[in-house]
Amino acid sequence: MSHAGLDAIETASLDELQSVQLKRMQATLQHVQKNSPVYREKFKEHGVDASDLNSLSDLSKFPFTVKSDLRDNYPFGMFCVPDEEVVRVHASSGTTGKPTVVGYTQSDIDDWAQVVARSIYAAGGRAKDKVHVSYGYGLFTGGLGAHYGAERLGCTVIPMSGGQTEKQVQLIQDFQPDIIMVTPSYMLNIADEIDRQGIDPHQLKLRCGIFGAEPWTDAMRQELEARLGIDAVDIYGLSEVMGPGVAQECVESKDGPTIWEDYFYPEIIDPVSGEVLPDGEEGELVFTTITKQAMPVIRYRTRDLTRLLPGTSRSMRRMDKITGRSDDMLIIRGVNVFPTQIEEQILAIDVLAPHYQIQVDREGNMDNVSVRVERSDRSGSDADIIADLRHKIKTFIGISVKVEVSEPGSLPRSEGKAVRVIDNRK
Repeated sequence: MSHAGLDAIETASLDELQSVQLKRMQATLQHVQKNSPVYREKFKEHGVDASDLNSLSDLSKFPFTVKSDLRDNYPFGMFCVPDEEVVRVHASSGTTGKPTVVGYTQSDIDDWAQVVARSIYAAGGRAKDKVHVSYGYGLFTGGLGAHYGAERLGCTVIPMSGGQTEKQVQLIQDFQPDIIMVTPSYMLNIADEIDRQGIDPHQLKLRCGIFGAEPWTDAMRQELEARLGIDAVDIYGLSEVMGPGVAQECVESKDGPTIWEDYFYPEIIDPVSGEVLPDGEEGELVFTTITKQAMPVIRYRTRDLTRLLPGTSRSMRRMDKITGRSDDMLIIRGVNVFPTQIEEQILAIDVLAPHYQIQVDREGNMDNVSVRVERSDRSGSDADIIADLRHKIKTFIGISVKVEVSEPGSLPRSEGKAVRVIDNRK
């Protein structure tokens, strides 16, 4: 990476960017057709050939890839290079059965380090900075993805991983990192522990948090920024497409993550019909990797709901902050509800901490939702808090819920991705 600043492509004209995208996309389609039995079969069934792509819009002729394709070909059936060229595998935690496995060649690892370095730079990070990584290491892509990118940028990396919250705080105090990379829900735990130890967070050297791996709201951004005196920016990624670093919010604009479109080509589709929607319309985000060797994905359905917006800080397009995944969406008595919508209402009440849990039960034909929240202090009566939150959720989201208020520190804390919803209807 040119440490002097941005990669040239980040400020290139749209024509230059699209010509790079088209070349890379054509090469990727040829590569999978030749080297992947799975894609060869998919293309044949769909009546398309790699040579049918003459413009970027031709991509819509090609079939989608979905998570079950990866599960059905577990563990290595989606790989497109001989085993000896694969230098690393990661796997996403399979909540349902088998994990999804991804593989990388050395050139994939280099590209990944590059996009994460670019992301940290966009967040305001520079070679002189120390970066504290609290994403989990191991099969999860977060820890090592962040680690290699920070090293590529020339930063000093503190590879802490998740957990051991007291020790996290001790090292943040002793090592004086400038940047922390962590899930937003775990950052809340760290903030609670900073308070518990009587440390003034504004006296720490930390100036920026790069938060990802779970959806979070602007209300949560304001909470973290005010509480810790940092810039809070969003990093987006998913293992099937690469890991963290697919898109990154720029610190100067904080207007949603810029997609590194020279590596990952985005589309937005109608989740029901599969039709491609124009930029600006909300739908499901789909990615085609255009540089990956070991395991490219063509039109991978992320299940994340967002829209594509024009570039601001960079010439590449941005995506709106992800408010939820279609998998996270709860349908409660016919109303579509995302956990982040409830989070927003909780954060609007001063005396509540940003920790919460939503439980859904079915009695007969009725869905009942209870929201467990936690006080941040002792002021205000429980009855008033309950009435206020129930009213806000009913008014803004349109469902009636039961609210339970518990004492500070009593709800379970996550050391990685928070478990926000317990759905007992399944």
